[in-house]
Amino acid sequence: MSPAVVLHRPASALRSFLSSEAAGGVLLMGAAALALVIANGPAGDAYEAALHWRIGPLTLLRWVNDALMAVFFLLVGLEMKRELVDGRLAQRSDRVLPFVAAAIGMVAPALVYLLLAGNEPGLARGWAIPAATDIAFAMGVLALLGSRAPASLKLFLTTVAIVDDMGAVVIIALGYTADLRLLPLAAAALVLAMMAWANRRGERRLAVFLPLAALLWVAVFLSGVHATVAGVLAALTIPVEKSPGQPDSVASPLHRLEHALSPWVAFAIVPVFGFANAGVRLTGLGANELFAPLPLAIAAGLFLGKQAGILVAVRGAVALGVASKPAGASWAQVYGVALLCGVGFTMSLFIGALAFADPLLLAEVKVGVLGGSVMSAVAGYLVLRWAGRQLPAR
Repeated sequence: MSPAVVLHRPASALRSFLSSEAAGGVLLMGAAALALVIANGPAGDAYEAALHWRIGPLTLLRWVNDALMAVFFLLVGLEMKRELVDGRLAQRSDRVLPFVAAAIGMVAPALVYLLLAGNEPGLARGWAIPAATDIAFAMGVLALLGSRAPASLKLFLTTVAIVDDMGAVVIIALGYTADLRLLPLAAAALVLAMMAWANRRGERRLAVFLPLAALLWVAVFLSGVHATVAGVLAALTIPVEKSPGQPDSVASPLHRLEHALSPWVAFAIVPVFGFANAGVRLTGLGANELFAPLPLAIAAGLFLGKQAGILVAVRGAVALGVASKPAGASWAQVYGVALLCGVGFTMSLFIGALAFADPLLLAEVKVGVLGGSVMSAVAGYLVLRWAGRQLPAR
């Protein structure tokens, strides 16, 4: 390969992903904080009214949660496929630790939630709220630590969060689907089959796949399955060219689309989602609402359940010899990342909006998610900052 080719080669998808997610996570924190300030200030009524403006068939909030987040899930699906086909999960041995950590890390928070709120009427439906990790927010915290967090921890956190997202997509599709409408569902299956057929016959033009992806979103939206699932389904049909040692190959449609979407998702879609969903009026909530079973169960699931599940999974996998601890990281640093996995902001708010329609319960969901995520972020940051000054365990 000539030097000129090397110089003009684009940054790899992984490097772009890590850098954009970290910077986007910091922006997400700012957007969420701004939403809280506005919602609890003089403009609070205007903020609420704007979210319920009707634009065509949907309100502004629904456009954000159903349409923009479908693009977010499209990127999630592209990342899943890349990692499984041409990335860090391509080898079976590389899948053990993140899959085990993600699985136990989703079950443990759900159990904590059900233990605290499962017996309350109507609250069991929210069991999945503390189960997922917000990769953008967590990577934003890691970005603040700089070199104190070794690269292996960043890769581990990213991989666990991607596998985590796989589980969240399945939960959304199966656990939070409204009444199914068979005709739109059949139309969605037909469009998906067309996209898969185009891939199979060797089509590599994104201009063919993207209009079909838009049709797929409409059909899934009308079917009763949550529309964001269309993003992941569409991603699975996008062609990928294996490129060992060169994961930024311009010949791969999947890599091209991932490069194109990543900055838009990190710097626009996720912060907009955070701004639209994080605004909760704390002034209208008393002690009974702030310490009600729902917010306490969510916060405990994120802060206690996540760290326990991730740490037990990693410790167990290493002790059994089925996986290795992230290279160059101490157990204190692994614990710090386990804490950061309790930052469930974006996905937790998203699932909470699917689980409950009552405004008071939605406000309690936001309180629980914000509380648990902030505690996890602050504790994870402090542990990693302290551990970064110590000699790594051998």
